[in-house]
Amino acid sequence: MILKASFFIVFFTLFLHWEASETKSQGEIGQASLPPRGWNSYDSFCWTISEEEFLKNAELVALRLKAHGYQYVVVDFLWYRKKIEGAYTDSYGYDVIDEWGRMLPDPGRWPSSRGGKGFSEVAQKVHSMGLKFGIHVMRGLSKQAFNANTLILDTTTGKAYEEAGRQWHAQDIGIKERACAWMTNGFMSVNTKLGAGRAFLRSLYQQYADWGVDFVKHDCVFGDDLDLDEITVVSEVLNGLKRPIVYSLSPGTNAKPTMAKDISGLVNMYRVTGDDWDDWNDVSAHFNVARDFSAANLVGVKGLKGKSWPDLDMLPLGWLTDAGSNLGPHRNCRLNLDEQRTQVTLWSMVRSPFIFGGDMRKLDDTTFNLLTNPTLLEINWFSSNNMEFRYVTGSLSSPGKHGLTHNSKNEGKTSVLETRVLALRSCKDVKANEWSTKVLDNDVAQLCWEENSNNRTSPFCLYKRKAPSIEGVMVYNHQSHGKLHLLVTERTELCFSASSNRKLTSKESSRGSFSRCRSHANQMWELNNNGTLKNSYSGLCASLDIVKASSGGVRSWLATGRRGEIYLAFFNLNNQVTDMSAKISDIAKVIPRRRSSNVATCTAREVWSATNLGALKDSVSMSVKAHGCALFVLHCN
Repeated sequence: MILKASFFIVFFTLFLHWEASETKSQGEIGQASLPPRGWNSYDSFCWTISEEEFLKNAELVALRLKAHGYQYVVVDFLWYRKKIEGAYTDSYGYDVIDEWGRMLPDPGRWPSSRGGKGFSEVAQKVHSMGLKFGIHVMRGLSKQAFNANTLILDTTTGKAYEEAGRQWHAQDIGIKERACAWMTNGFMSVNTKLGAGRAFLRSLYQQYADWGVDFVKHDCVFGDDLDLDEITVVSEVLNGLKRPIVYSLSPGTNAKPTMAKDISGLVNMYRVTGDDWDDWNDVSAHFNVARDFSAANLVGVKGLKGKSWPDLDMLPLGWLTDAGSNLGPHRNCRLNLDEQRTQVTLWSMVRSPFIFGGDMRKLDDTTFNLLTNPTLLEINWFSSNNMEFRYVTGSLSSPGKHGLTHNSKNEGKTSVLETRVLALRSCKDVKANEWSTKVLDNDVAQLCWEENSNNRTSPFCLYKRKAPSIEGVMVYNHQSHGKLHLLVTERTELCFSASSNRKLTSKESSRGSFSRCRSHANQMWELNNNGTLKNSYSGLCASLDIVKASSGGVRSWLATGRRGEIYLAFFNLNNQVTDMSAKISDIAKVIPRRRSSNVATCTAREVWSATNLGALKDSVSMSVKAHGCALFVLHCN
């Protein structure tokens, strides 16, 4: 008995030491030191979630997912909008605001917020579950607060902000023509060059900290909607608060690594795609993006008080709603099981944050097993040297051939189309300075992209027209003098827009979006002497990119584990079963410290089929279902 008791004490002590070590690795050594995990209400409730529904989901996260590292529960957008007839995602006049123009939870859906409590009681309940509480916020100032011309709070005095002998109001700081392109009735940028503008942002985030918020998802400030000034100020405010708050940006439509390098050190997460929904084209659209950000060494770099992570968006699995819907969860995920495995495997290999979007109240065993697969979670948190592995071959499998194959000799050939598309990038990027003016015989002026103009391809041109002045409104940083509208043809009224007027999914692209000409910074451009064409809404510059669009094909990712194992993932983007293969010698070429002319012998198991492949002398091969994947764990000498 004494021996058994001693053994138990030693075992329990070791367990506590391991648990403490793992807990420390999850965040105590720095903010977002590992890719954050959690739950977000958007995919299942859109904007309509109530306090009761949210807390029930939080309870279930604590019960079922917390042990697997899921920490955050996040209320997504429009928690301040009254859920009454006429209210929807871009309606006007239904929001609850205080005397300082700040958003307050709708008391009809969030009854504990009455009496000026905000989210304080909800946050306390979430914290009592051992979880962290997050909210979604939009850019800058609401149109409703602007029109009400509310006073601005000075958090240092608790009174109205005063400067230059007067009190400042919302209309002094709001930039009306810089309204969020896809929520024009919702929110606009604020002038951060003004002390009053910075004071307003400080008053917002101080209030969130006072409520007990641990995570903020900041929307319409990145990608095509970049607002670097606001991101910078918000980051400075959060850095100065006593309460640590993880800072996340969303969405990232058309985000590029050069753009991300400007903000990665200011935040902890940032979306690199449009909204991801349960559609195969959305999933497949992430492969090139993931490759580019990994190759740029932006995964897990220094961020706000810790690290920052490119974010492939939430996982829309399980019981969901529809984008922009006024309905709560009412349908199952439309991805089949193979497509769902592909998605979670890619997210894991890329080390993207794992934020689940389905209704926890109807969490089925299949979805639960995907979210808690121990190999995926190990890769997501603790793998290194994550990269796209290009030495993979694939050939379409003959009918009925679905078993294991070895030494596949035929390379898969994929139809690849190249097309020129208008895109946005950082003005610092050398690829953005190819614009010049061209005058036609009838004195009509054009702006043309001159790169590679010496070849047989004619330059791409847009017709110039002076942008109309905006009466009583200042264009961001300066008046509309010198700004241009860019038209498709000389006589049409369709102008080149920097950002879409609706929220885009990952499979969609706003490149080259044209819409009816209007007096909005989104459509105002300025040609600089260095050949860049700068947009007044985002400060980004236009370029003409060559985009390769493939109809399918095979992809592969590789990573190393903390115990010396190698993780190899095959992805079949084709619409039918494909035999895929990779040589052990090629794997050895790209693994650090294993570059050798002597090829090691490896043993392998495949995770999803639970197949033990045994010893592999030359290659690892498998037939992979359409839109499916294979995930191998290799142990090599």
